[in-house]
Amino acid sequence: MLQLVDVHAYYGGIHALKGLNMTVEKGEIVTLIGSNGAGKSTTLKTISGQVIPKTGKVLFHGGDITKQPPHLTALSGVAHVPEGRRIFPRLTVLENLEMGAFSVKDKKIIKDRMERVFHYFPRIKERLSQKGGTMSGGEQQMLAIGRALMSQPDLLMLDEPSMGLAPIVVEQIFEIITELNKEGMTILLVEQNAYQALQIAHRGYIIQTGEIKMAGLGKELINDDIVKEAYLA
Repeated sequence: MLQLVDVHAYYGGIHALKGLNMTVEKGEIVTLIGSNGAGKSTTLKTISGQVIPKTGKVLFHGGDITKQPPHLTALSGVAHVPEGRRIFPRLTVLENLEMGAFSVKDKKIIKDRMERVFHYFPRIKERLSQKGGTMSGGEQQMLAIGRALMSQPDLLMLDEPSMGLAPIVVEQIFEIITELNKEGMTILLVEQNAYQALQIAHRGYIIQTGEIKMAGLGKELINDDIVKEAYLA
């Protein structure tokens, strides 16, 4: 479904991604593990079109989306839930969800998609008229994922979905990620909680200073001594 081929990306003079190669197959959960500043968020931004690589290619369903504007990448089936959630704080929960389906004109389709979001996040349904910025961090994360699901993406990219959340909320988020995947959603997950991410991931990549240093099945990586020492201690 997704392939990054020898991707080099820069922030000014900083070489953020150095020849990145990775794939995501349909129906997988793939996790990207690394320390702060390793290039995890930059990878997701490069896929979604917010960062244009200097060289290399990003292929989605076999088509080249390397220099495609973010809104067209979203329309092609990629949904990006960024680090820090980035909901619209002054809009209501309902308006935030509607923004996720900005390209859909059929009100019945929007309603059906919203009901699906409520299935995963019933708490959101209780707060439709509430301003997004007044909700708790966990509720905002649920809203951010729900907004992404409103576009009915082929690929859901999640950047640090557990950051700053209480353990019980983190558990709920990971249960929902697993349920989404069981129902056919392909997921690319960047997560600070490496142990929890590798537990649910089919495959994982270890990224350091913009380069993939290790790749393997989630179960293999979680038992690897190097990974344990660096990320699971």
